Amino acid sequence: MDLTKYALEFATIAIAHIFAVASPGPDFAIVMKHSIQYGKRAALITSVGVGTAIFIHVAYALAGIGLIINATPWLYDVLIVIASLFLINIGLSAIRSKAHLQTNSESQMKVTSISDKKAFALGFMTNGLNPKATLFFLSLFTVVVSLETPLIIKGAYGVYLAIATTAWFCCLSLVLSKESVRKLFSKNAYLFDRVMGWVLILLAINILISEFGSRIIGLF
Repeated sequence: MDLTKYALEFATIAIAHIFAVASPGPDFAIVMKHSIQYGKRAALITSVGVGTAIFIHVAYALAGIGLIINATPWLYDVLIVIASLFLINIGLSAIRSKAHLQTNSESQMKVTSISDKKAFALGFMTNGLNPKATLFFLSLFTVVVSLETPLIIKGAYGVYLAIATTAWFCCLSLVLSKESVRKLFSKNAYLFDRVMGWVLILLAINILISEFGSRIIGLF
């Protein structure tokens, strides 16, 4: 198998992925929130959850789910609604955060915690239910990846995308979870939590408007 013939295809995928993963979105918001609120361990586990969810997108892209979605667009609409409700639920939980009574910044930083299982699950679900990620991977494996590309090569693309996504968010976690960064937010951590909550809610609203706004306007 001549792998050099797939070099351009891989380069295109890698470049597109860099722009996609670096753009602010639900994944960025949840990793940032966990980095500041819970610290390095929780943020890294959340990042692994985000990266692992990439395999879901790759799997249905390779399985040709895009053809099914085109034939039954209501399935995609259901995904959008579920994803938006998921983000709104996380956001509502965040904006209910209350101020801690402690005045010592270090003690405040240790007040809240999250289990490894929950951190992973939130990262996994946030990416797995992200409709923008769905569109990205369906487009990537439909437009960029050739039909003649062997399944094993496509699978290798998927492994790279999962590893690259995990690496990006792990690096982001290491930066945001530094003590110096966390201390900037520790005195008013609950305010940061509320802001991130609203960010997640606004992201969900933006997803709903971008997908359904024009349809609703068209009814009038």
